[in-house]
Amino acid sequence: MTDLSAPRRPAAVVIGASAAGLFAAAVLAEFADVTLVERDTLPDGPEPRRGVPQARHAHLVWSGGVRAIDDLLPGLVQDVLARGGRLVHIMRDMVSRAPNEVWFRRFTNTPHRILLCSRDLLDAALRDRVLADRRITLLQDSTAVALDATARRVTGIQVRTGDDLLRLPADLTVDASGRGSRTPQWLEDLGLGSVTEREVDAGVTYATRLFRAPHTGTGIAFPIVNVQANPAKAPGRGGIILPVENNRWIVTLSGTRGGEPTSDPEAFTGFALGLDDPVIGSLIKNATPLGDVTISHATANHRRYYENLTHWPDGYTVLGDAIASYNPVYGHGLTVASQGALALRDILRSTHLTTPGTARRLQRAATRPVAAAWDLAVGQDAFYPGATSTPPTRIERLLARYLDRAVETGATHPRALAALLDVMSMEKPATRLFSPDMLIPMLLGPRKPQLRSAPLTDEERRAAAH
Repeated sequence: MTDLSAPRRPAAVVIGASAAGLFAAAVLAEFADVTLVERDTLPDGPEPRRGVPQARHAHLVWSGGVRAIDDLLPGLVQDVLARGGRLVHIMRDMVSRAPNEVWFRRFTNTPHRILLCSRDLLDAALRDRVLADRRITLLQDSTAVALDATARRVTGIQVRTGDDLLRLPADLTVDASGRGSRTPQWLEDLGLGSVTEREVDAGVTYATRLFRAPHTGTGIAFPIVNVQANPAKAPGRGGIILPVENNRWIVTLSGTRGGEPTSDPEAFTGFALGLDDPVIGSLIKNATPLGDVTISHATANHRRYYENLTHWPDGYTVLGDAIASYNPVYGHGLTVASQGALALRDILRSTHLTTPGTARRLQRAATRPVAAAWDLAVGQDAFYPGATSTPPTRIERLLARYLDRAVETGATHPRALAALLDVMSMEKPATRLFSPDMLIPMLLGPRKPQLRSAPLTDEERRAAAH
């Protein structure tokens, strides 16, 4: 008798309902039945949760991430926009000072966009979309405590749920549990050796406060205002204003060792006014605060080089912050999470997830966006005193000087700016900075003189004082 029953779908487990975990679950649902294991109770709407303590600070999704999200989950970006988010043009809708203290002109002919909203809103929209998929089962208030595995293959995980210990078998297990990932210890326990790790810690402290947007009712779509810290002038201090949904400004201030902001609400605006350029302080000094100041010290760049392990078990992959986490000021974490999931999907569409060697291919593919973001972050942070036990090499110093020159050129020349944004937005590799679009303007010199102050329009200044 012919068996006409449908073949069993593979099973996948994702550890962590982080952005990386949700993107991964959305991808894996095409190929497997997915169980998403999350230690928190997830909120029903755009609310903060314990597992994402950095969510209160400023977050950006660069255009490389926007493209990846549109590809992974068509319509999600539009859903965020319908809930109050914005797609802002870089640089038309930005007032930005680079780390070398050059103000960018607000050129309008580049195609790059940033998805602008609170992290709570983005996470809520992402959860709603992904968890509506019936192929995905959410297991909340549950913690992955061990792998079911040998050195050759991971076959699932053990999960603590209340007083119960569950075994979840899986053809593929994905660790998206973030900075606190236990994978290094698990792999060492399997006899696979120690994972090489590197940390570059500029000692940045973040202080964030919400304000009611003073331009409410004026019809002005206020720009992002960003003053980046200068690594050549330690302590580095900077700040950013993100105009987000519900007529609010997220204002995040930062300072490295010896120049940290505090949680004192009375000192917040004074710190902003004390930056090298006081534009942020001048914009918020008459704004109405909404709540207290939130502080974060967990801002180090930390990377685990899983791709360098001699042996890698089948059935296991690590994604997102569990591979590498970055100083949040660069805004690349969400872009890396979405691009890592896209790399996962591209491989699984040509290779079955149970095929020997597939997990290693997945791990190497996930490393590519991680490496791009890491180089961008560390290329700046490594120059702060005490950031790393290994000082920058001569080559790294030469590249940093070249990047400063590229930024200076892009600030005054639209063609060079497009090349710079291709790299900063994680749409193209860093070799784009050595293309004719950058080199020719660099050799010819600026098309327009450098700006001496923040390029806010008179209308924007009046609106902020409204």
